[in-house]
Amino acid sequence: MLSSYVMPKTVAISAFQTISQLAGQPAVHRAFQWFHLQETQLREWHRQVAAIAAPPFGETARANWVAEQFAALALEDIKIDDCGNALGWLRGTKSDPAQKEREEFRPCTLLSAHLDTVFPADAIGEPQQDGSRLTVPGASDNCAGITALLGIAAGMRAAGLRPASDVLFACNVGEEGEGNLRGMRYLFGDPHLAPRIRFAVVLDGAGTDTIVTQGLGSKRFHIAITGPGGHSWSDGGTPNPILLLANALTEIGNIELPISPRTTWNIGHIQGGTSINAIPQQAEARIDTRSTDAAVLLQFEDEIYKAVQAAVETANRAMKAGGGNPSAGPIQFAIEPIGERPAAKLSDDALILTTLRAVDRHLQIQSHTSVASTDANIPLSLGVEAVSLGSGGSGGGVHTLQEWFDATGRDLALRRILLLLLALAQTEV
Repeated sequence: MLSSYVMPKTVAISAFQTISQLAGQPAVHRAFQWFHLQETQLREWHRQVAAIAAPPFGETARANWVAEQFAALALEDIKIDDCGNALGWLRGTKSDPAQKEREEFRPCTLLSAHLDTVFPADAIGEPQQDGSRLTVPGASDNCAGITALLGIAAGMRAAGLRPASDVLFACNVGEEGEGNLRGMRYLFGDPHLAPRIRFAVVLDGAGTDTIVTQGLGSKRFHIAITGPGGHSWSDGGTPNPILLLANALTEIGNIELPISPRTTWNIGHIQGGTSINAIPQQAEARIDTRSTDAAVLLQFEDEIYKAVQAAVETANRAMKAGGGNPSAGPIQFAIEPIGERPAAKLSDDALILTTLRAVDRHLQIQSHTSVASTDANIPLSLGVEAVSLGSGGSGGGVHTLQEWFDATGRDLALRRILLLLLALAQTEV
C-alpha cells in the first residue's frame, strides 16, 4: 500500500537537517565504515544464529547465544527475562549512572528482532553459504533481523558512538505462528519498562524499501467436532465428524468477505480419524483470519461459529430422526481462540515516520509504507510509535525449506537503522 501522505515542508526540512548533521559526525562515519568493512563478521554471525533451531516455544538456545554476543559487545544489564527474551542496554550520553534508581523515568527506544522461526527444530540443517547468499530455513525471517541488530550494536561500539538516550536491544520470542507475539506482549506488559519505551523499531526480514506502519490484525481458532464414532459397517449412519467439519469449512469458504478492508482466511491444519474403516470420533482444524479492520474480524468470527454450529445441529437432528444410533450421544463442537493480533495504524504525522522519511531521503532510498503482521502490532495498538523495517540485502523462499538471504547491500540498511536510532534518541532527552 503506497502512502499518499505529504510531509509539511517545515517539518521535512527540520528532520532532514537533523539527519544531515548526524550523518556528518566523525563517529557516525566510523560506524558506517564498520558496516562496510565487517561484512565477513556479519555473515559469520548470520551463519551461526541460523544454525541454532528456534521453533516457537523453543527459542532458549538461540536466546542464550544472542546474550553471549551482547556481552561481547559490552551491552549492559544483559539478561534472559522470564518470557525468554534476550535483552541488553546501551546507555545514552544523558544517562546519569548515579541516578540509576530513577531509570524508570528515562525514556528509551526499543530495537528488536524476533528469535523464532516457523520451522520445527529438526527442519534446520547446516546453513549453506555461497558468497553473499545464505540458504537455510529462517535465513531471512528472522536471522537477518538478529544479525542486523548485532551489527548496529557492534558498529556503535567500534565507533565509540553512544545515543543521547537509552536504547534497549531485544531479541524476543514468540513472533511466529501460535507464539502470538508473546515476547513483545511481555515487554509491553512490564509496568516498569513499558512506560519508558517511546519508540519501537522492529527488524524483520530483508530489504530496505518498505516501512510497515500498519499492523495487520488476525484471529486464530482451533475447531474440534467430536462424536461417538464406530465401525464403518455396523455403525453406518452415525454422523462423521470429518464430514461435518468439511461441511462447516465449505460454508465458511462461501462467506463473502469484503474487498475493502481486505480480509482473508486460511485453513492451516486439519486432521482426524484413526482408520479407513472406522467412523472417527474427532476432527479438528486450525483457522487463521486476517484483516486491517478489527470489527470485520469480530463479524467473521461470529460467522465461523454459526457455520460450525449449523453443521453439528443438522447432524444431531438427523440422528434423532433415525439416521444413526441416538443412544450413542450427540455430536459436539468446541471453538477455541489460539491467537489474536491487534490491528493498529501509525499516524501519518508520527515523529518516527517523519524522521525515517528524512533518513531515506538522505540515503536516497525509495521507500513506501505497507501493512503486515509483525511485532510492531503490539506497540502500535498501545499508542506507541513503532515501525517494522527490513534488515537490508534481499531474501526469498520465506517460510519454506529453501529460504535464502543475500547480504549484498546490507550496509545500506544498517546505516538507515543507525541514523533513525540516533535521531529518535535526541528527541527523547
